[in-house]
Amino acid sequence: MTYVVTEQCIKCKYMDCVEVCPVDCFYVGENMLVISPDECIDCGVCEPECPAEAIIPDTDGRAEAWVEMNREYAGKWPNITRKGEAPADADQWKGVEGKFEKHFSPKPGTGNG
Repeated sequence: MTYVVTEQCIKCKYMDCVEVCPVDCFYVGENMLVISPDECIDCGVCEPECPAEAIIPDTDGRAEAWVEMNREYAGKWPNITRKGEAPADADQWKGVEGKFEKHFSPKPGTGNG
């Protein structure tokens, strides 16, 4: 089992989860994070840290579409090991539906791993 980041992270990108990850399996894009399913040790400490509730276990029925997306972008984006600044308007995007289709950016963010 692994955890995955879903579209609720898009434009929120709070990064609280990064600080608690014992294996540094988060990767950063321009406007969201992903978890490498191949590196995640299923400890679950990241899930309750996410203010946007964007992290779910892959056993959750909603996770199926996100496992491969997380794997793909974890291979393309830089590793992140320390919490950065969330976007100034992050709270305005929290809970907004349909963000992937309208706002996902495949561009890498700035890593610090």
